Amino acid sequence: MTWKKIADKGAVAAGKGKAFKVDGKQIAVFNQDGYHAMDDLCVHQDGSIAPGKLDGDIVECPLHFWHYNIKTGQLTDYLKDVKLETYPVQARDDGIYIDI
Repeated sequence: MTWKKIADKGAVAAGKGKAFKVDGKQIAVFNQDGYHAMDDLCVHQDGSIAPGKLDGDIVECPLHFWHYNIKTGQLTDYLKDVKLETYPVQARDDGIYIDI
């Protein structure tokens, strides 16, 4: 895996998420008590979860209200053992980096 700069530090507002295309993958980055990154497509109907509402560590998919833990990628309702891939994130002086 390789650390890649995906944005400047202020690109993701506190308490929000934003989608980025990295190496052909759609990645959601959340700024909630630090930065967290995971695949951006809800397993239900492939909608972007980056613009979803955050409540603590849980993001709600804006299409059909499925809930994922932004730190683990785990779906918290509906189906067991469904998990989105997560990625390590570092906030450095010159920007936000993910290990992908």
